Parts: sequence; structure tokens; C-alpha cells
Amino acid sequence: MSSSVETAPTTRTDRLLGGVERIGNKIPDPFILFVGLFLVLSIVSTVMAALGTTVRIPGSEEVQDVRGLFTVEGIRWLTTNLVDNFVSFPPLGTVVVILLAVGLAQRSGLMSALIKVAFAGAPTWALPYAVAAVCMVGHVMADSVMIVIPPLAAMVFKAAGRHPVAGLLGAFAAAGAAYSTSFVVTSLDALFSGITQSVTASLPDAGTPVTPVSNWFYNIACSLVLTVVCGLLITKVLEPRLTRQGVPTTQQEGSEGIGTVEDVSDLSVSRDDRRGLRRAGLAALLTAAVLVALTVVPGSPMRNESGGYLPESPLLDSVAFIVFSLLAVPALAFGRSTGTLRHLVDVPKAMGEAVRDMAPFIVLAFVLGQFVALFTWSRVGSWMAVSGAGGLDALDLDGFEAIIAFIVLASLLNLFITSGSSMWTIMGAVFVPMFALLGYEPAFTQAAFRVGDSATQILTPLNPYLVLVLAMVRRYEPQAGLGTLIARFLPFTICFWIAWVLMLSLWFVLDLPFGPGQYARM
Repeated sequence: MSSSVETAPTTRTDRLLGGVERIGNKIPDPFILFVGLFLVLSIVSTVMAALGTTVRIPGSEEVQDVRGLFTVEGIRWLTTNLVDNFVSFPPLGTVVVILLAVGLAQRSGLMSALIKVAFAGAPTWALPYAVAAVCMVGHVMADSVMIVIPPLAAMVFKAAGRHPVAGLLGAFAAAGAAYSTSFVVTSLDALFSGITQSVTASLPDAGTPVTPVSNWFYNIACSLVLTVVCGLLITKVLEPRLTRQGVPTTQQEGSEGIGTVEDVSDLSVSRDDRRGLRRAGLAALLTAAVLVALTVVPGSPMRNESGGYLPESPLLDSVAFIVFSLLAVPALAFGRSTGTLRHLVDVPKAMGEAVRDMAPFIVLAFVLGQFVALFTWSRVGSWMAVSGAGGLDALDLDGFEAIIAFIVLASLLNLFITSGSSMWTIMGAVFVPMFALLGYEPAFTQAAFRVGDSATQILTPLNPYLVLVLAMVRRYEPQAGLGTLIARFLPFTICFWIAWVLMLSLWFVLDLPFGPGQYARM
């Protein structure tokens, strides 16, 4: 059975989500969808340009014109930047590089061996919570968390006799909808705090200085709460519904998609695999030692020009390299030990199979890259953000309800502008000074933004990783569409959003510290 169409909805949740799925699956195939969106954006931007629409980014005195594609300037831009728009599409390089390493780790047998050792005898009821917790920690990998962990979670669920698609989708939900929070300080903390500090520098009363740890206490608490919420949703909502829908637990022959998920049913570990794991572990330790040496030694290549790591440094820009190294080097050691990678020529063969699997995503990235580049070049995205901020400012709210309205606006804009740093650059310039006048600390405003910036991003087709996970799901359900994913992710978005806002309200009412020396009110 390969169809995701419901045959016997038995609950109100089934009927509601089934309706969402049916409506959502009327959305065209992602490639056709983005071709259509590109044409719509081309027309809209041209009309706006003809009407003389302008935008001024807060903090800048320069008034910029919205630019249209169907103009002399627009045609020149497209024809001269077609290749750059594709090659410079941010997720493309990350996806290709990480999947090369993941493919090598899978085809060497390292992934399945790790799953067997780690989860043999583990209680199956705890797996959803464990997967969610791993994703919270995995946010230190930035976008890579949405590529690496979901297929691993599917393997874990399959090995434990649970539904692999539940592991796949549950992990993606935890990785995407809780993207801004983690038990540890991540590169995103440094990025957001740097943007916030650049805004506060011009304020007469800047409040407490914002640093990468300004939201840390709050993030730890939210990570714990969202881990529990995610585990409950996987167990009580997602997995039972997948079973009622008759979603296959094995990958379908002839199905096309990215990220083949290896089926692990026998949890016994051979002597060769144990020897290979020991050598892979040693290789991982040596690799980590080299990376640490490149980071902590004075004058090391990973430090910035001032000798530090913040607000920017090669270390924060090397996440893909670090993840690739920690996957590829142990995989080579394991494959050499077990004989799965006997010769050097086996390495490019394994990587080549991974590239073959990701071919549909590369094709989609071509048109998606053009759309994202036009959205930025035309300044329509900036106009939307500034206009939305101006509309909220005009409501003249001055209490905690203003913070809630701010989160709602960020959640809506996040459906169109999936880059958190880009959106915070614009919204922070408006709302940090605005809320500072109301007596709210910049770090508190930043914490509120992160709620809206994360929870809804797993629902928008403009999130390239949503398209990537759809390709993984199609290994099991060839007929699955965007509506299938939206219906399954909607409970996560709603529950994460509510839990996050309740946590923010609790911190606000009880005046708890968001980080060292950071409170909601100045």
C-alpha cells in the first residue's frame, strides 16, 4: 500500500488533517510550483516598479526602488546572473556536501552499525524523546541538522519496530520548528546577537549588552519543553495516524527520492563491525582533536582577525566542513576495516551514488535559486518585511500584547522569508528600538522573534529542506505531496508555537533571567 490517502479516518484530528492534506496536495509539484511563483513574482515586481514603489530599510537613510524583472535592468540581471543564482543558492552547497558524507557513511555500513550498537535493548517508548533531544543538541550544526538527523531517526525507528516515517518526520519537525533553540550555544546565537548589538549601538539607552548567551537560560528550558512536546506528538498523533493511513514501513521499489533510508531490522552486531566501530571511533577522536587544535590554539585558522570567534569567524562559517569531516573520516576508517570500502575507487563510487540520489533536488534547486534571488534582488521581500513592521507599529500596542502581535507577524513573514538572519536584520532594526522605548530589553525582543522565526518554517514550500524531506518521504509514499507534509507538520507548528509563547509569558510574568544578567524589562 503506497497511497497516503486516508481510508478510514476515526478521529476529529484525522478528518481535520485529512482536509488539510487534500487541499495541500492540490499544490503543484514543487518544480512547477516554483516556476509559477517565479512568474508571479516577476509580474508583481514589475508592476510595483512601474508604480514607483520604494522601500527604506530601518537604520538606513537610503530610499531604494523596488525593481521589476520585466524591465531592461531586470532582463540584464537575469541573463547575466542565471548561473550565479543557481550556484549561490545557499542550501545547495550545504546539501550536496553533507549528503556526500552521509552517503559515504551509509554505504560503508557505519550508520547501520552505529544504530545497532546505540539502540539495541533501548526502550522503544523513549525513542521519540531521544530523537527530539538529539535534534535540540544538533542545532549546533545549523542547517545540517535538517539533513543529517531525519534519515538516521528513520533508521532508529525501523530498527526498534516503530514506523520509520514517524522518525523521519518527527526529527525534521524538531530540527526545523525548534530551530532557534538548543541546550548549547550555537552559531545562530552569535549571528542574532551580532545583529541585535548593531541595532542597539545607536540607541540612547541600549539596555544590557546582548551576547551569544543572552537567551541561553531560556533556550535550555524551551529545549526541554519542546523535546517533551515533540515526543508526545510523535507518539500520540503522528505515528498512530501513519498507521491508520496505511503508510508503508518499507521503501517502495522504483520510488524516486533523495536520501535512501537504510532498513535496519537485525540489531545484532558482527565482530567485524565492532572492530570497524572501534577504528571509526578512533578516527573520529583524531579528527575532532585536529579540529579543536585548529580552533583553540592562538593564531589558529579558525579565529577571526582579532583572535576571537565572535561576532564572526571562520569557525562559525565552517559548520559544513566540520560535519563533513566528522562523518567522512570515520566512514573511511570503518569501510577500510570491514572491507566495504576496500579500494580508493570505492570512495568516489559511494559518493557518486549519493549524488545520483540527490539529482532531483539539484534540478529543483535551479528554479528555487532563481526565485529566491529574484525575491532578494527585486526588494519585494524587504518591502514586505518593512510594510508588515510598519503596520504593526501603527496598531500602537504598548503591553505584552505587542510582543504577541510581533511574534505573529514574524510567524507569517517566516512563510515567505525563510532566512532568519535576513528577517531579523530588518525587523530588529524596527522593533528593538520600538520595544526599548516601552522598557523591554533587546535580548527579550530577540527571544520573542526566535519563536516566530522557527515554528512555521516547516510549513512553507519556500523552505528548501521541506522539499528535501518530501523526497525522502516519497521513498515510502511515492504519491505523497506537499499537502501530506503540511498536514503532518501542522500539529507540531501549532503545539510548538503555543508552548514557546507560554514559556515566554512565564519568563515575562515571573521576571526570570533569559541569560546571564538578562531580563525582560530594562
